[in-house]
Amino acid sequence: MWKILPLAILQSALLAGGQVMMKIAMMRLHAFSWSWRFIRSVLVDWQLAVGGLLFLLASLLWMYMLKVFPLSIAYPLVSLSYVFGMVAAVVVFHENVTPTRWAGVGLIMAGCCLIVK
Repeated sequence: MWKILPLAILQSALLAGGQVMMKIAMMRLHAFSWSWRFIRSVLVDWQLAVGGLLFLLASLLWMYMLKVFPLSIAYPLVSLSYVFGMVAAVVVFHENVTPTRWAGVGLIMAGCCLIVK
């Protein structure tokens, strides 16, 4: 089952990358509203478009993983996206992450290793 791990890592990185791009775009856009002005700004934002593309690629890879691997192995590995999200929070957004949260990330990674073993 170690064959699924590189795919899960790539899929999780794409998923987290899409979230990061969406966060970057939403930080720059006007206040959220259901107005045409806001919707138009969303539709032409290149960072949201890149985020959407990353989500699309992650979804295509996820469909392949579902086709080839058991769900009981593939689904828990999606939690690797939390690891990438935490790293992005520190690297991209300069957030402060407590040791307790890093311990949680370590547990997620250990759990993923147990699942593929």
